[in-house]
Amino acid sequence: MRKKYLLVLLLIGILVGACTEKASNEPVVFQKPSNFPTPVYNFDKNPITTEGFALGKALFNDPILSRDNSISCAECHNQNYAFTHHGHDLSHGIENRKGTRNSLPIQNLAWQKEFFWDGGVGDVDFVPLAPIENPLEMDEQIGKVLEKLRKTQYYPAQFKKAYGSSDITTQGFLKALSQYMLSLVSANAKYDQYLRKEATLTPDESAGLTLFNAKCAACHTGILFTDQSYRNNGLVIQDGGDDVGRGRITEKKEDYYKFKVPSLRNVEVTKPYMHDGRFYTLEAVLDHYVTGVQQTPNLDPLLQQNVSLGIPLTATEKKQLVAFLKTLTDTQFLQDKRF
Repeated sequence: MRKKYLLVLLLIGILVGACTEKASNEPVVFQKPSNFPTPVYNFDKNPITTEGFALGKALFNDPILSRDNSISCAECHNQNYAFTHHGHDLSHGIENRKGTRNSLPIQNLAWQKEFFWDGGVGDVDFVPLAPIENPLEMDEQIGKVLEKLRKTQYYPAQFKKAYGSSDITTQGFLKALSQYMLSLVSANAKYDQYLRKEATLTPDESAGLTLFNAKCAACHTGILFTDQSYRNNGLVIQDGGDDVGRGRITEKKEDYYKFKVPSLRNVEVTKPYMHDGRFYTLEAVLDHYVTGVQQTPNLDPLLQQNVSLGIPLTATEKKQLVAFLKTLTDTQFLQDKRF
Protein backbone atom coordinates (compact mmCIF):
# COMPACT_ATOMS: atom_id res chain seq x y z
CA MET A 1 0.00 0.00 0.00
CA ARG A 2 2.82 2.39 0.89
CA LYS A 3 4.59 1.67 -2.42
CA LYS A 4 1.35 2.34 -4.31
CA TYR A 5 0.87 5.61 -2.41
CA LEU A 6 4.43 6.73 -3.20
CA LEU A 7 3.94 5.81 -6.85
CA VAL A 8 0.81 7.97 -7.02
CA LEU A 9 2.66 10.90 -5.43
CA LEU A 10 5.49 10.47 -7.91
CA LEU A 11 3.09 10.47 -10.86
CA ILE A 12 1.33 13.56 -9.53
CA GLY A 13 4.69 15.29 -9.13
CA ILE A 14 5.68 14.47 -12.69
CA LEU A 15 2.36 15.73 -14.06
CA VAL A 16 2.46 18.91 -12.03
CA GLY A 17 6.04 19.55 -13.05
CA ALA A 18 5.22 18.99 -16.70
CA CYS A 19 2.26 21.33 -16.54
CA THR A 20 4.28 23.96 -14.73
CA GLU A 21 7.09 23.78 -17.29
CA LYS A 22 4.63 24.09 -20.15
CA ALA A 23 2.85 27.06 -18.59
CA SER A 24 6.04 28.91 -17.76
CA ASN A 25 7.26 28.52 -21.32
CA GLU A 26 4.20 30.09 -22.91
CA PRO A 27 4.85 33.20 -25.03
CA VAL A 28 5.16 36.50 -23.22
CA VAL A 29 3.07 39.15 -24.94
CA PHE A 30 5.34 41.83 -26.40
CA GLN A 31 4.19 45.13 -24.93
CA LYS A 32 4.08 47.75 -27.66
CA PRO A 33 4.10 51.27 -26.21
CA SER A 34 0.79 52.91 -27.05
CA ASN A 35 2.43 55.77 -28.96
CA PHE A 36 4.74 53.50 -31.00
CA PRO A 37 3.97 52.14 -34.48
CA THR A 38 3.47 48.46 -35.22
CA PRO A 39 6.78 46.56 -34.86
CA VAL A 40 8.56 45.46 -38.01
CA TYR A 41 9.78 42.23 -36.43
CA ASN A 42 7.56 39.18 -36.95
CA PHE A 43 7.09 37.77 -33.45
CA ASP A 44 5.16 34.79 -34.84
CA LYS A 45 8.45 33.25 -35.92
CA ASN A 46 10.09 33.79 -32.54
CA PRO A 47 7.65 34.53 -29.70
CA ILE A 48 9.36 35.82 -26.56
CA THR A 49 9.15 33.46 -23.59
CA THR A 50 10.43 33.84 -20.05
CA GLU A 51 12.95 31.04 -20.60
CA GLY A 52 14.01 32.28 -24.02
CA PHE A 53 14.59 35.77 -22.67
CA ALA A 54 16.61 34.40 -19.73
CA LEU A 55 18.73 32.29 -22.08
CA GLY A 56 19.33 35.25 -24.37
CA LYS A 57 20.31 37.44 -21.43
CA ALA A 58 22.81 34.84 -20.22
CA LEU A 59 24.34 34.51 -23.67
CA PHE A 60 24.50 38.28 -24.14
CA ASN A 61 26.54 38.63 -20.95
CA ASP A 62 28.79 35.59 -21.41
CA PRO A 63 32.36 36.08 -22.73
CA ILE A 64 32.31 32.47 -23.95
CA LEU A 65 31.03 33.90 -27.23
CA SER A 66 34.48 35.34 -28.00
CA ARG A 67 37.49 33.34 -29.20
CA ASP A 68 39.54 33.80 -26.04
CA ASN A 69 36.53 33.93 -23.68
CA SER A 70 37.42 37.50 -22.70
CA ILE A 71 34.54 39.73 -23.85
CA SER A 72 30.79 39.44 -24.08
CA CYS A 73 28.20 41.36 -26.09
CA ALA A 74 27.69 43.48 -22.99
CA GLU A 75 31.31 44.65 -23.21
CA CYS A 76 30.40 46.98 -26.08
CA HIS A 77 26.75 47.37 -25.09
CA ASN A 78 26.50 48.57 -21.49
CA GLN A 79 22.98 49.06 -20.15
CA ASN A 80 23.84 52.20 -18.19
CA TYR A 81 24.67 53.90 -21.48
CA ALA A 82 21.74 52.58 -23.54
CA PHE A 83 23.78 49.51 -24.41
CA THR A 84 26.67 51.37 -26.04
CA HIS A 85 30.45 51.22 -25.53
CA HIS A 86 30.69 54.24 -23.27
CA GLY A 87 33.70 56.47 -23.72
CA HIS A 88 35.07 54.61 -26.75
CA ASP A 89 35.08 56.36 -30.09
CA LEU A 90 35.48 52.97 -31.80
CA SER A 91 34.52 49.62 -30.36
CA HIS A 92 37.27 47.46 -28.86
CA GLY A 93 37.38 43.70 -29.27
CA ILE A 94 39.50 40.87 -27.93
CA GLU A 95 43.14 41.62 -27.22
CA ASN A 96 42.10 45.30 -27.26
CA ARG A 97 41.77 45.24 -31.03
CA LYS A 98 40.28 48.49 -32.26
CA GLY A 99 37.21 48.28 -34.43
CA THR A 100 36.21 50.57 -37.26
CA ARG A 101 32.98 52.09 -35.96
CA ASN A 102 31.25 53.39 -32.85
CA SER A 103 28.83 50.97 -31.17
CA LEU A 104 25.19 51.83 -31.80
CA PRO A 105 22.66 51.62 -28.94
CA ILE A 106 20.59 48.46 -28.57
CA GLN A 107 17.06 49.70 -28.04
CA ASN A 108 13.72 49.45 -29.83
CA LEU A 109 15.11 46.92 -32.31
CA ALA A 110 11.65 45.52 -33.06
CA TRP A 111 10.99 48.63 -35.14
CA GLN A 112 14.21 48.56 -37.15
CA LYS A 113 14.33 47.23 -40.69
CA GLU A 114 18.11 47.09 -41.07
CA PHE A 115 21.01 47.06 -38.65
CA PHE A 116 24.45 48.60 -38.18
CA TRP A 117 25.62 51.93 -39.53
CA ASP A 118 25.55 50.63 -43.09
CA GLY A 119 22.42 48.45 -42.86
CA GLY A 120 24.49 45.39 -43.66
CA VAL A 121 22.12 43.01 -41.83
CA GLY A 122 18.40 42.93 -42.57
CA ASP A 123 17.12 40.75 -39.73
CA VAL A 124 17.82 41.14 -36.03
CA ASP A 125 18.03 37.34 -35.72
CA PHE A 126 21.32 37.43 -37.64
CA VAL A 127 22.86 40.49 -36.01
CA PRO A 128 24.99 38.57 -33.43
CA LEU A 129 26.84 36.70 -36.17
CA ALA A 130 28.57 39.90 -37.30
CA PRO A 131 30.39 40.76 -34.04
CA ILE A 132 31.05 37.11 -33.18
CA GLU A 133 32.86 36.44 -36.45
CA ASN A 134 34.44 39.88 -36.90
CA PRO A 135 38.21 39.48 -36.30
CA LEU A 136 38.33 42.91 -34.63
CA GLU A 137 35.53 42.11 -32.21
CA MET A 138 34.97 38.56 -30.90
CA ASP A 139 37.02 36.78 -33.58
CA GLU A 140 35.19 33.47 -33.18
CA GLN A 141 33.24 31.06 -35.41
CA ILE A 142 29.63 30.31 -34.62
CA GLY A 143 30.29 26.55 -34.80
CA LYS A 144 32.98 26.83 -32.15
CA VAL A 145 30.72 28.94 -29.95
CA LEU A 146 28.07 26.22 -30.04
CA GLU A 147 30.64 23.56 -29.20
CA LYS A 148 31.80 25.53 -26.17
CA LEU A 149 28.21 25.96 -25.00
CA ARG A 150 27.53 22.22 -25.38
CA LYS A 151 30.47 21.40 -23.13
CA THR A 152 29.13 23.44 -20.24
CA GLN A 153 26.82 22.06 -17.57
CA TYR A 154 24.68 25.17 -17.64
CA TYR A 155 23.59 25.77 -21.23
CA PRO A 156 22.13 22.39 -22.31
CA ALA A 157 19.67 22.65 -19.42
CA GLN A 158 18.81 26.25 -20.31
CA PHE A 159 18.19 25.36 -23.96
CA LYS A 160 15.90 22.55 -22.79
CA LYS A 161 13.94 25.00 -20.66
CA ALA A 162 13.61 27.40 -23.57
CA TYR A 163 12.94 24.97 -26.39
CA GLY A 164 12.12 21.60 -24.86
CA SER A 165 15.38 20.05 -26.06
CA SER A 166 18.93 20.25 -24.76
CA ASP A 167 20.24 20.40 -28.33
CA ILE A 168 22.18 23.61 -28.85
CA THR A 169 21.61 24.81 -32.39
CA THR A 170 22.45 27.96 -34.31
CA GLN A 171 18.77 28.75 -34.68
CA GLY A 172 18.03 28.42 -30.98
CA PHE A 173 21.13 30.39 -30.08
CA LEU A 174 20.28 33.30 -32.37
CA LYS A 175 16.60 33.38 -31.50
CA ALA A 176 17.34 33.48 -27.77
CA LEU A 177 19.62 36.47 -28.26
CA SER A 178 16.90 38.12 -30.34
CA GLN A 179 14.32 37.55 -27.62
CA TYR A 180 16.52 39.38 -25.16
CA MET A 181 17.47 42.23 -27.49
CA LEU A 182 13.91 42.75 -28.75
CA SER A 183 12.79 43.16 -25.15
CA LEU A 184 15.03 46.22 -24.72
CA VAL A 185 12.30 48.79 -25.29
CA SER A 186 12.90 52.41 -24.30
CA ALA A 187 9.66 54.40 -24.16
CA ASN A 188 9.47 56.16 -20.81
CA ALA A 189 11.65 59.23 -21.11
CA LYS A 190 10.46 62.59 -19.82
CA TYR A 191 9.33 63.37 -23.37
CA ASP A 192 7.09 60.28 -23.36
CA GLN A 193 5.67 61.35 -20.03
CA TYR A 194 5.07 64.80 -21.50
CA LEU A 195 3.12 63.26 -24.39
CA ARG A 196 1.04 61.31 -21.87
CA LYS A 197 0.45 64.55 -19.93
CA GLU A 198 2.33 63.13 -16.94
CA ALA A 199 5.09 65.75 -17.04
CA THR A 200 5.68 69.29 -18.23
CA LEU A 201 8.63 70.69 -20.16
CA THR A 202 10.69 73.60 -18.93
CA PRO A 203 10.72 76.74 -21.11
CA ASP A 204 14.10 75.73 -22.60
CA GLU A 205 12.94 72.17 -23.24
CA SER A 206 9.74 73.40 -24.86
CA ALA A 207 11.63 75.87 -27.06
CA GLY A 208 14.05 73.10 -27.93
CA LEU A 209 11.18 70.84 -29.02
CA THR A 210 9.90 73.56 -31.35
CA LEU A 211 13.39 74.00 -32.81
CA PHE A 212 13.84 70.26 -33.13
CA ASN A 213 10.62 69.87 -35.10
CA ALA A 214 11.65 72.71 -37.40
CA LYS A 215 15.30 71.83 -37.97
CA CYS A 216 16.00 68.19 -37.02
CA ALA A 217 12.85 66.12 -37.35
CA ALA A 218 13.14 65.65 -41.12
CA CYS A 219 15.75 62.95 -40.44
CA HIS A 220 15.14 62.14 -36.77
CA THR A 221 11.50 61.46 -37.44
CA GLY A 222 8.58 60.47 -35.26
CA ILE A 223 8.48 58.75 -31.91
CA LEU A 224 11.51 56.59 -32.79
CA PHE A 225 13.52 59.72 -33.67
CA THR A 226 14.88 58.25 -36.91
CA ASP A 227 13.54 57.76 -40.41
CA GLN A 228 16.00 54.84 -40.73
CA SER A 229 17.42 56.31 -43.93
CA TYR A 230 21.10 56.60 -44.87
CA ARG A 231 22.53 60.09 -45.20
CA ASN A 232 25.79 61.97 -45.56
CA ASN A 233 25.89 64.71 -42.94
CA GLY A 234 29.03 66.44 -44.17
CA LEU A 235 31.67 64.99 -41.86
CA VAL A 236 35.24 65.69 -42.87
CA ILE A 237 36.58 62.52 -44.50
CA GLN A 238 39.44 61.58 -42.22
CA ASP A 239 42.81 60.20 -43.30
CA GLY A 240 42.32 57.05 -45.33
CA GLY A 241 38.62 57.69 -45.87
CA ASP A 242 38.11 54.01 -46.53
CA ASP A 243 34.78 53.71 -44.67
CA VAL A 244 32.22 54.49 -47.34
CA GLY A 245 29.25 53.53 -45.19
CA ARG A 246 26.17 52.32 -47.03
CA GLY A 247 28.21 52.22 -50.22
CA ARG A 248 30.11 49.22 -48.84
CA ILE A 249 26.87 47.24 -48.92
CA THR A 250 25.21 48.47 -52.11
CA GLU A 251 28.43 49.25 -54.05
CA LYS A 252 26.59 52.23 -55.52
CA LYS A 253 28.50 55.51 -55.81
CA GLU A 254 25.42 57.44 -54.73
CA ASP A 255 25.53 55.63 -51.37
CA TYR A 256 29.16 56.41 -50.56
CA TYR A 257 29.70 58.13 -47.20
CA LYS A 258 26.09 57.69 -46.19
CA PHE A 259 25.40 56.23 -42.75
CA LYS A 260 22.21 55.24 -40.98
CA VAL A 261 20.35 58.01 -39.18
CA PRO A 262 20.55 56.88 -35.54
CA SER A 263 17.71 57.19 -33.07
CA LEU A 264 18.16 60.05 -30.63
CA ARG A 265 16.52 58.25 -27.74
CA ASN A 266 18.89 58.25 -24.76
CA VAL A 267 21.31 60.35 -26.80
CA GLU A 268 22.47 62.13 -23.65
CA VAL A 269 24.25 58.95 -22.48
CA THR A 270 25.33 57.37 -25.77
CA LYS A 271 28.41 59.52 -26.40
CA PRO A 272 30.63 59.66 -28.30
CA TYR A 273 28.67 60.45 -31.45
CA MET A 274 28.75 59.73 -35.21
CA HIS A 275 29.76 56.47 -36.86
CA ASP A 276 33.38 57.03 -35.86
CA GLY A 277 32.72 58.55 -32.43
CA ARG A 278 34.50 61.79 -33.26
CA PHE A 279 32.30 64.06 -31.12
CA TYR A 280 32.16 63.68 -27.35
CA THR A 281 29.43 66.18 -26.48
CA LEU A 282 26.02 67.14 -27.81
CA GLU A 283 27.30 70.69 -28.09
CA ALA A 284 30.08 69.51 -30.40
CA VAL A 285 27.52 67.75 -32.57
CA LEU A 286 25.45 70.91 -32.91
CA ASP A 287 28.60 72.94 -33.62
CA HIS A 288 29.27 70.57 -36.51
CA TYR A 289 25.86 71.21 -38.02
CA VAL A 290 26.27 74.98 -37.62
CA THR A 291 29.81 75.47 -38.92
CA GLY A 292 31.43 72.10 -39.64
CA VAL A 293 29.44 70.62 -42.53
CA GLN A 294 31.67 69.98 -45.56
CA GLN A 295 30.78 69.60 -49.24
CA THR A 296 31.62 65.89 -49.29
CA PRO A 297 30.38 63.43 -51.94
CA ASN A 298 26.61 62.79 -51.65
CA LEU A 299 26.09 65.48 -49.02
CA ASP A 300 22.44 65.40 -47.96
CA PRO A 301 20.32 68.06 -49.73
CA LEU A 302 18.77 69.11 -46.41
CA LEU A 303 22.17 70.47 -45.40
CA GLN A 304 22.48 72.52 -48.59
CA GLN A 305 19.28 74.53 -48.50
CA ASN A 306 20.55 77.53 -46.54
CA VAL A 307 22.96 80.35 -47.41
CA SER A 308 25.79 78.27 -46.01
CA LEU A 309 26.08 74.52 -45.56
CA GLY A 310 24.50 73.08 -42.45
CA ILE A 311 21.79 74.22 -40.04
CA PRO A 312 21.83 77.80 -38.71
CA LEU A 313 21.52 77.94 -34.93
CA THR A 314 22.24 80.67 -32.39
CA ALA A 315 23.99 79.95 -29.10
CA THR A 316 20.65 80.17 -27.32
CA GLU A 317 19.01 77.78 -29.77
CA LYS A 318 21.80 75.24 -29.29
CA LYS A 319 21.30 75.43 -25.55
CA GLN A 320 17.56 74.88 -25.98
CA LEU A 321 18.06 71.95 -28.34
CA VAL A 322 20.40 70.24 -25.86
CA ALA A 323 17.81 70.76 -23.13
CA PHE A 324 15.18 69.04 -25.26
CA LEU A 325 17.47 66.18 -26.28
CA LYS A 326 18.04 65.41 -22.61
CA THR A 327 14.29 64.82 -22.21
CA LEU A 328 14.81 61.71 -24.35
CA THR A 329 16.78 60.02 -21.56
CA ASP A 330 14.84 57.03 -20.23
CA THR A 331 16.23 56.46 -16.74
CA GLN A 332 13.89 53.57 -16.09
CA PHE A 333 15.25 51.75 -19.16
CA LEU A 334 18.86 52.43 -18.19
CA GLN A 335 18.32 51.02 -14.69
CA ASP A 336 15.79 48.26 -15.36
CA LYS A 337 16.96 45.25 -13.36
CA ARG A 338 15.33 42.83 -15.82
CA PHE A 339 18.02 43.69 -18.34
